Amino acid sequence: MARVIAFVNQKGGVGKTTNTVNLAAIAGEVLGGAAAGESSVLVVSTDPQASTIWWADRVAEEELPFDYLQCDDKPEELARLKKLDQYEFVFVDSPGSIEDKHILSATLDATDEVVVPLPPAAMAYAPTRRTIETVLEPRNMPYRILIGDWDPRDGRVDLEQTQDYVDGKEWPRLNTVIRHYKIHERAAAEGQVCTQYPKGRIGLEAREDFFRLALELGIGGRPLPKQKRKSPVKGKV
Repeated sequence: MARVIAFVNQKGGVGKTTNTVNLAAIAGEVLGGAAAGESSVLVVSTDPQASTIWWADRVAEEELPFDYLQCDDKPEELARLKKLDQYEFVFVDSPGSIEDKHILSATLDATDEVVVPLPPAAMAYAPTRRTIETVLEPRNMPYRILIGDWDPRDGRVDLEQTQDYVDGKEWPRLNTVIRHYKIHERAAAEGQVCTQYPKGRIGLEAREDFFRLALELGIGGRPLPKQKRKSPVKGKV
């Protein structure tokens, strides 16, 4: 069965779509198979706004390292999708509001773990708290906070305050921080995912954050094939 990771937060504009698409791109590149038309990564949008699908549609089909589909009208189909042998990972872009209860509930029913994006901005604290306390924790849903959209040019004060807020609430937090880059904002309009960013310092740094996130989430790598143990030869160590 595929491992399903959903990006969830009541507040819009916190980076759910950007994180979903770019993490899927990294996973698709690492796991391989997309070039042969056999991607092992699927992106699902259960958000009625379908921003993920609009973005993916703009990327050249032969360059897109994952499959994708929209299923906000029948989100319960996620339970079926995760059982497909073709996919190792399914990444879900969830609705921008927890008021879409049916959609969000069906999404979480089929989800193995949740990543909660949180920008370093005080206005995002309350919606994030409501998402965790009214949706995730009552369901005993495994989740981790991902701090993102942090602009290093603003200094570390807002970042460290947000880290302290999360740690003070005793919420599990990912060590990876997704930095703010203009290239992320332009990517959807230009039909690119992070694995296609132009070479150069900015492109490398922007990709690096998602490689770190993939590593921290345990994405990529395949187990070694089992080998038969040879019987010990008498007289030798």
